[in-house]
Amino acid sequence: MTSTAMLTDHYELTMLQASLESGAASRRSVFELFARRLPGGRRYGVVAGIGRVLDAIERFRFGPEELEWLRAHQVVDETTLDFLASYRFSGDVWGYPEGETYFPHSPVLVVESSFAEAVLLETLVLSILNHDSAIASAASRMIVAAGDRPCIEMGSRRTHEEAAVACARAAYVAGFATTSNLEAGRRHGIPTAGTSAHSFTLLHDTETDAFRAQIRSLGRGTTLLVDTYDVAEAVALGVELAGPELGAVRLDSGDLGVLAQQVRTQLDSLGATGTRIVVTSDLDEYAIAALAAAPVDSYGVGTQLVTGSGHPTCGFVYKLVAHQDDSGRWVDVAKKSKDKESLGGRKHALRRVVDGVAEAEVIAVGAPPAAAHDDAPITTGERLLLVPLVRGGETVSAEPLERARARRARSVAELPMRGRQLQKGDPAIPVELPHQRA
Repeated sequence: MTSTAMLTDHYELTMLQASLESGAASRRSVFELFARRLPGGRRYGVVAGIGRVLDAIERFRFGPEELEWLRAHQVVDETTLDFLASYRFSGDVWGYPEGETYFPHSPVLVVESSFAEAVLLETLVLSILNHDSAIASAASRMIVAAGDRPCIEMGSRRTHEEAAVACARAAYVAGFATTSNLEAGRRHGIPTAGTSAHSFTLLHDTETDAFRAQIRSLGRGTTLLVDTYDVAEAVALGVELAGPELGAVRLDSGDLGVLAQQVRTQLDSLGATGTRIVVTSDLDEYAIAALAAAPVDSYGVGTQLVTGSGHPTCGFVYKLVAHQDDSGRWVDVAKKSKDKESLGGRKHALRRVVDGVAEAEVIAVGAPPAAAHDDAPITTGERLLLVPLVRGGETVSAEPLERARARRARSVAELPMRGRQLQKGDPAIPVELPHQRA
């Protein structure tokens, strides 16, 4: 088991050392992860990475190698090292289930344990959820723009190798059909797809040789990349070699809308009416929306997806909102810094739905109701958003990606029509905060 304990910031350990010295480390505490606003005037965000967070918490252990490095670099004292040697998260975690939409101040993750146990998780959970939710939020917008046309995740070469796997996972949660990343397929069971790049065509003496080799090896249903030289000539060649059974052609440059129309007309005239058109080339949600009227069958998305389409982080923060004092009484606490205020007190959240349409995110102070979370759609009423993820240090809510994927589709479909627009604007639904209802 590879430890995740060192995927953290230095100050987590210095706070731990100081709180052990003061005696406050053992105080029962509640931390919440939330975003103060949605990035770029977006209407909603999508939670992704919960499954990765749960796995990372389970693997948060300080073994001999980690402890020796901390000792050698004098990061913390021996008392703190002794604490870390036996560290096991034994608290409780609640969160929005993976695939759920979120809004400003939604308590996406709630961690309750001793201060010492909870504070060490700050950087780890922030790094995972800020990244994965940013990718899923961008991917969801692309899926909405694409309508019934499938999207292929193909951004591995534009990001860190491990981030590429996480991106593929988050994109799949958000509705992408396949990924080009084989490790994502192996690790997470995501369907993979891929054919060839321009280098394959350039390797051969002629385009004919390249296409013939690909069709012979991969079959007539393969996808031919047709813009290495002349698009019209390549399309004609592809149909000549594969016949009308040619699976698809891919366009990766030029005016994609115009080219797609020209290629569709050409394919149909050649009898290849079932040959699909796949477009790639730095697509984002706006480019996909602009191609809605074009005869395109699917989209391959890379750079813009793995960079969050201009917003590679969600702005999530992880703040202490309540703790017990020495007498065991709970005390609500809140940061009052200008432009960075937080709301004190442990929260729970409800989504108010009327006639199948979400009307508000209701955030209240207090422990969540005891009712179990139910993924069944609600026509009218309120549904709980926080679900138990960890109880007493044990994961209780592991689920397959397919369930998160279905949840994302339901949650987005539940939003009012204005909430699915790509234009900048207010959140899709109002967020009712505790002080607004006082």
